[in-house]
Amino acid sequence: MSSVPEPGTSQFPTVSANAANASTSATAASYGSAVSTSVEDSANQERVDEQDEEAELKYGASHVINLFVPVSLCMVMVVFTMNTVTFYSQNDGRHLLYTPFVKETDSASEKVLMSLGNALVMLCVVVVMTMVLIFFYKYRCYKLIHGWLMASSCLLLFLFTTIYLQEVMKSFNISLSVFTVCFFLANFGVLGMMCIHWKGPLKLQQFYLITMSALMALVFIKYLPEWTVWSVLAVISVWDLIAVLAPNGPLRILVETAQERNEPIFPALIYSSGMAYIFVFNGAMEGEENQVQDNLPGIQQSSSEESTPSATGLLASSGGPSKKVRRFVLHKDRQSDYVTQEVNQALREPPQASTAVRIQSNLVRREREEKGVKLGLGDFIFYSVLVGKASSYFDWNTTVACYVAILVGLCFTLVLLAVFRRALPALPISVFAGLLFYFCTRWILTPYVSELTRRQLIY
Repeated sequence: MSSVPEPGTSQFPTVSANAANASTSATAASYGSAVSTSVEDSANQERVDEQDEEAELKYGASHVINLFVPVSLCMVMVVFTMNTVTFYSQNDGRHLLYTPFVKETDSASEKVLMSLGNALVMLCVVVVMTMVLIFFYKYRCYKLIHGWLMASSCLLLFLFTTIYLQEVMKSFNISLSVFTVCFFLANFGVLGMMCIHWKGPLKLQQFYLITMSALMALVFIKYLPEWTVWSVLAVISVWDLIAVLAPNGPLRILVETAQERNEPIFPALIYSSGMAYIFVFNGAMEGEENQVQDNLPGIQQSSSEESTPSATGLLASSGGPSKKVRRFVLHKDRQSDYVTQEVNQALREPPQASTAVRIQSNLVRREREEKGVKLGLGDFIFYSVLVGKASSYFDWNTTVACYVAILVGLCFTLVLLAVFRRALPALPISVFAGLLFYFCTRWILTPYVSELTRRQLIY
């Protein structure tokens, strides 16, 4: 007999209960997977944060090293020359054209006034030349700027190098034939022009930029009047502060215009730890990138919100009959290492993706060369002028104190750069710290140590 349900009862609640149990199980499973996914995501995020922190620390430390080494080399070259070649430490009565106040006097007040007058005249020359450069750059007179910079480089690499080599050979009593000297100078100058204004190894370009800065610093030390050097350093540092930080400062306009146009600043004006010959790469890469974009429709480009463009990885992915292009936009401090690993993996892909891999490798190489610390050659010059002038008095306490002050000021400037993340002047902190250390060491510390030595006291 078939069972008939009693009045007021039904079989549907049983079915509903089973469905509820199934729904509860699915919800629990979904919640468990969601929890595990969130845990994995948080763990991955923690690992990424740790890698970010390590990369930032490494990048900051490399920044400090990449600045300290070339600045130190430039200052060492100037100090060595000042202590071995008497030509640059002697006062023969000849001065630069834009230092008109050179009267010999024993009055300290007159010396201060004349040094300030010479510094202001020199500042006017610097301001006018800077304005002319900004005008040419704003209206895209690139040929005029290149001609101007090439003429300056020729003057330094040929004329000033000839004078320097002549005085070094006199000081060390070295005799060379005219043919040998001319052959060396011609090769030295031509190679320098190629590395700076065309293309060449990065280390060689950096060597020539450091050498040019040292030669220019020696010229300033030689032909600037005694007290004018210190006034020029102070006035130029104040001008650097205004030119970079003022809303309409000329150097700020130059940097912002270059960022708007996505153009690098001229290599003859900037020392870079990572940019060798970016003008050549820009032209060579455009054709290859356009060709790959035509052949591979999955390729896209992106840029970060900051002024520095973020490289986009173009890689061939595995795991399917049709090869797709994966798009990576990586953190700019870590993208080189990660993209390099992906490129190495993609090199094992079939030859259909070889074009994308080649372009990706070129992008990685270009990104590595564009990324790096950049310091104006004027900063190299005036750092070296300060230390070189201090060493001309043959007081090693003062020389070392100025050297340490400049490096400490430069390190503090890097800290401010990391905090504010904008272009900052590199002269004011280092130069004013160097001036403070110079006068305190020469007028207070050195007499104190000399008196202790004379009295044979141990401290």
